[in-house]
Amino acid sequence: MTDSRTLARTKTLTDEPIDRAPRRRGRLTPASRLGQIALYGVLALLALVYIYPFLVQVATSFKSEQEAASNPISLIPQTFTTAAYERLFLNSDFPLWFANSAVVTILVTLGRVFFVSLAGYALARLRFRGRGLIFALVVGVMAVPSVVLLIPRFLVLNQLGMYDSYAGMVLPLLVDAAGVFIMKNFFESIPPSVEEQARIDGAGTFRVFWSVVLPMARPALITIVILSFQGSWNELTHFIVSVQDPGLFTLTRGVASLSSGQLSQGTQYPLKLAAAALMTIPVAVVFFIFQKRIMNTSEGAVKG
Repeated sequence: MTDSRTLARTKTLTDEPIDRAPRRRGRLTPASRLGQIALYGVLALLALVYIYPFLVQVATSFKSEQEAASNPISLIPQTFTTAAYERLFLNSDFPLWFANSAVVTILVTLGRVFFVSLAGYALARLRFRGRGLIFALVVGVMAVPSVVLLIPRFLVLNQLGMYDSYAGMVLPLLVDAAGVFIMKNFFESIPPSVEEQARIDGAGTFRVFWSVVLPMARPALITIVILSFQGSWNELTHFIVSVQDPGLFTLTRGVASLSSGQLSQGTQYPLKLAAAALMTIPVAVVFFIFQKRIMNTSEGAVKG
């Protein structure tokens, strides 16, 4: 009896058609295809509008002074010359500006990653009186334009004796409200059970932060590294109010002095744009390197 019922059920299941063929996507109608072509055309146009000024910048840096003034937006120089780069390295303090920018940017990036991580973890995990008020102040600082703080920053640096020094250039940039906000939100997404297991094993608060939680926050840390490097490398307003000594000028401050005609009279378009083109290289390199690391980290998290 049981065998007959089993055979009946098996026959019923086998008789039912099983559609294992992959479903084919519906063919695009002419209207849909035309819409896609129009969309791609708009995106290509926007990309061209975005990248065209950069191409003009690079092309103009290899032009002569006369050609840059007469035909500034052409992408192919009629007379290819590297005179602007030779003047930039031989007749200006560009290597010194580059070195100052590198030192300040590395110090600011390392310090900001460390301090905003500590602050973000404290606001996310530690329970203390006034935590909500401190976080509200952090969010409030994000709403204040940086230009408003220039004069108070100058007065504080001058009063503390840090004007015209590396300390005055680096210390005010070590903590960023946006970085604290990002790290706090990321730490809150990590399950507290991971930290509880480490505390059971005898780890203290800083040990849990440094050895357990911080390695798990690698995507957020890489984001902070990119934003900190880009922001400190391109910073200008802070260095205007914190430095007056030409020996401490960064790239942004030095190129700004070139724009005012430091080396010679005239437009100096090739010279200025050659300096601007060289300024973009470190930021682009750091962005592409760490963007790849973000993608690898995300893929590993999905696979895990």
